[in-house]
Amino acid sequence: MDIPDQIGTPLTPNATKVLLLGAGELGKELAISFQRLGVEVHAADRYEGAPAQQVAHVPHLVDVSDGAAVLSLVDRVRPDYVVSEVDRVAADALAEIEEAGTSCVVPSAKACSLTVGREKIRRMASEELGLPTTAYRLASTVEEYRAAVAEMGFPCIVKSTVSASGRSHSVVRSEGDVEPAWENSHRGPYADADVMVERFVNFDYELSLLAARSIDPATGRMATWFSEPIGHLHRDGDLVESWQPMEVNPRALENARSMAARITNALGGRGLFGVEMFVAGEDVYFSSVSPRPHETGMVTLSSQRFSEFDLHVRAVLGMPVDMTLTSPGACVLLHSSRESETVSYSGIAEALAVPEVDVRIFGKQGAYPRRRLGLVLATAEDVETARAQAREAAAAVTVNDGESDAD
Repeated sequence: MDIPDQIGTPLTPNATKVLLLGAGELGKELAISFQRLGVEVHAADRYEGAPAQQVAHVPHLVDVSDGAAVLSLVDRVRPDYVVSEVDRVAADALAEIEEAGTSCVVPSAKACSLTVGREKIRRMASEELGLPTTAYRLASTVEEYRAAVAEMGFPCIVKSTVSASGRSHSVVRSEGDVEPAWENSHRGPYADADVMVERFVNFDYELSLLAARSIDPATGRMATWFSEPIGHLHRDGDLVESWQPMEVNPRALENARSMAARITNALGGRGLFGVEMFVAGEDVYFSSVSPRPHETGMVTLSSQRFSEFDLHVRAVLGMPVDMTLTSPGACVLLHSSRESETVSYSGIAEALAVPEVDVRIFGKQGAYPRRRLGLVLATAEDVETARAQAREAAAAVTVNDGESDAD
């Protein structure tokens, strides 16, 4: 992966260009971080006005899961770097781009391909790397699904094999949950995907680690840096809250860092990875990995000297990485409750009146149930205070779905 010896000027012939495949809220922060270092940003998504398109130098209307469309776009833009912001990207096209050497695929075509779905990365983790994972079975049909649930037993976890940021997850605790979990795992863009049925682990907590792979200026060699551990809470499969640092058993943290290093080294390339794990005592079980900034890591926008987005950009460009935690912090997501073509927000001033709070609105055009629309960040002297302040501020913000007060 080539490291630029200089950064050009955006929108001029010598520009250093990055193409974001996917232009959601994570891409929006990435676009801003790239721009701060003088990189020209192109943002592609299947609909106009996506969050990252609103701040990019050049927006593109492209379905990033369409390989031919991605190859055509890369041929037109000629980016120095192609950065995947979503899981459902055309992996074959990325491999072709990488093989041709026309652009640098971040972090690598292999990493993007293996993490498109849960099956490949889970097999790699358990069978090739020998990492501890939970027992699981895959199912393509309702009959296979019911057989897998019977084998795994109650309770178990049901999720689409297509990585969906937790949106397809269900906990099946009884026979009454079996059919709703199947339906949930097939909603929206995951309708044709297989299902993974995972044995429930009686873990103490979930944990995320951010691992940044870049060039160590002291040695000139590839090295990996780890964030302080991040705790997070999901409800009905959706991320609702994250915080940093998470208090972790020292031995468990050592195991977690070793696991994160092994999986990211195997995926290769430069960039920031988000690694999710389950922790039970000192035992750590691999859950998933994203070859890009992770949703649970959005808390670093307030808690670290450099956010996960800044760090991804630095790592991609081969620049020094600094994972310093500057303050305990917390993050609460703002979700919509119903479908609407227009969205507005009230109570932001009240939220900002809470000490050490910041609010970020993603700028998504329209809403549907459980869509992430923004977040509240808070810092404090300790994590619990930060979490309380973030919750208080989030409660002050109202997502208006376009209906009148009379309705």
